[in-house]
Amino acid sequence: MTEYDIAVVGGGPGGYVAAIRAAQQGACVCLIEAERVGGTCLNHGCIPTKALYSTALLLQRLRRAEEHGIEIEEPRFDFARAAARKDAVVKKLVGGVEQLLKAQGVELYRGQAALEEPGRLRIRRPEVTARLRAKNIILATGSRALRPKAFPVDGKNVLTSREILAIKELPKSLLIIGGGYIGCEFASIFAAFGTQVTVVEQLPRLLGGTDRQAVKEVEKAFKSAGITVHTDTAVEALEVGEGQVRVQLSGKDEATVEKVLVAVGRVPNTDGLGLEEAGVKTDKGAILVDEGMRTSQSTIFAIGDVTNIMQLAHVASYQAGIAVANALGGDEKADYRVVPSAIFTLPEIGQVGLSEEAAREQDLDIEIGRFSYQASSKALCDGEAQGLVKILTAADDGRILGASFVGEEASSLVSEAAVAMAAGLSASTLGRIIHAHPTLPEMVMEAAEDVHGLAVHKAGRKRNR
Repeated sequence: MTEYDIAVVGGGPGGYVAAIRAAQQGACVCLIEAERVGGTCLNHGCIPTKALYSTALLLQRLRRAEEHGIEIEEPRFDFARAAARKDAVVKKLVGGVEQLLKAQGVELYRGQAALEEPGRLRIRRPEVTARLRAKNIILATGSRALRPKAFPVDGKNVLTSREILAIKELPKSLLIIGGGYIGCEFASIFAAFGTQVTVVEQLPRLLGGTDRQAVKEVEKAFKSAGITVHTDTAVEALEVGEGQVRVQLSGKDEATVEKVLVAVGRVPNTDGLGLEEAGVKTDKGAILVDEGMRTSQSTIFAIGDVTNIMQLAHVASYQAGIAVANALGGDEKADYRVVPSAIFTLPEIGQVGLSEEAAREQDLDIEIGRFSYQASSKALCDGEAQGLVKILTAADDGRILGASFVGEEASSLVSEAAVAMAAGLSASTLGRIIHAHPTLPEMVMEAAEDVHGLAVHKAGRKRNR
């Protein structure tokens, strides 16, 4: 029986990155995946969603082409072709990951893995069971959509995010339960495609934890797109009929829709992993790890959604490097102080560090710089003048504590703020860095200058507290 230096369970953005990182350092590595490499993110989450988002964004811009002097008829949208394009993108990327694993000499096993004891794994496939040994094991089994028992999720009429990405016909109406980032992204996409969308959120507002000014911009866009939003509202019952679902909302409101999307969170995939048998401790279904991604068993590590630390693909990939380094004898610790996030609504949101609300809740003495897309020459040239850049700094030394973006390319712009934060730059230093003109990143420079009332393209010189 071959004994591997590292065996990785789960081939998502945590698992396949861990396998490649380990192989790059000369380790003997295997990767075990029950389905396709790439995990939920590549196959049933981030990537197919963003492929549809790209289509929705293009469709939205085509409908405004007349603003640029381009006269076209109302675009005819073919959802089946958009879905086929999405699948082609996913297939190409899955193939790319498989080639990377092969090139690095990572042995790929197909099957469902479970721990038998530290250093020993069982792999099951239909009618076949195999076992292998490894000096170190990295668990990267990800998460799955939460399916509340109160909702009859059948995969046909009442769907999770995985199932809605597999539909081939565009629904005429869609009710989304959950106003978090998953629900709001799908709301933007399907509204752009022509579906009548309703979002129901039990909390007082959409996108909890996201900067309120950014959320207000999204809410305005939702209203313009004809999306109906119910906050402070619960879904009390779903009744599935022939080709429709009747929805009972709190307050005795009723709605009848073609499809319902349940987007109320995700839970770690720990079922059947043999954690208890191997002595790996969990809490509320998530694997407990220390700063070095070690579990309660020193030779077993866990990364990504299965730890429930931050359910973000890029965090899983980051944790992969920490786990591999420590499995090979290092002593690295994860640092989550600078973690950018992106929400692909129309318009996009990007955020890193503290939001203004979080900073005020902590009674921090802050100064704020703001800059509007309406004052950006590049945004106006693009016809994308809706949006805002906001930078939060410590009042005493100008350190950047957080930044929020909403508007065109917000998902990309947030990275500049993340780099500045990681480098420990002050707003003054960031504001003095030469930015190319005319570009959207100039807004980051101007927002940084605005912290001290020095933004050239913004009226007023008052410092913002």
